Amino acid sequence: MTQQGILVGADANRARAIRPSVSAVIFDRQRRVLLQQRSDGGQWGLPGGGVEIGETVTDAVAREVLEETGLRATVRRVIGIYSDPALQVVRYPDGNVWHYINVCFECVVRGGTLTTCDETLALDWFATGRLPASMLSNHVVRIRDARRRRAAAFIR
Repeated sequence: MTQQGILVGADANRARAIRPSVSAVIFDRQRRVLLQQRSDGGQWGLPGGGVEIGETVTDAVAREVLEETGLRATVRRVIGIYSDPALQVVRYPDGNVWHYINVCFECVVRGGTLTTCDETLALDWFATGRLPASMLSNHVVRIRDARRRRAAAFIR
């Protein structure tokens, strides 16, 4: 599905490598979800990114949330592990194709102030039933899974 230059579910044979990644579903008191409008394609999605060498996935998600939103967050629970090429092979506007293995966490804000950065055009809270039209389709799946509040992690 093409969304403002980013293709989700791209041809897995064109992927340059598999990349470990993390994402964060953060709800406010009204159960709205925090979304980031990404600078690499203009679409909306969850805060997150790649796991760096020597870093745990929980450290990675806290770092990515801080870098992309200005918020300090901690992990509440694992929502799911996502590796299905139909959801996780992504082609970027620059032509690079990557197959992401993503660990998605529900996180809780512990401090900070919403702040954009080079990777973030805008930040906003959205009702889960009224997500932006230019939303990354693979992130919609993660939000839907988070709303189910299942004790066991989803594996997709």
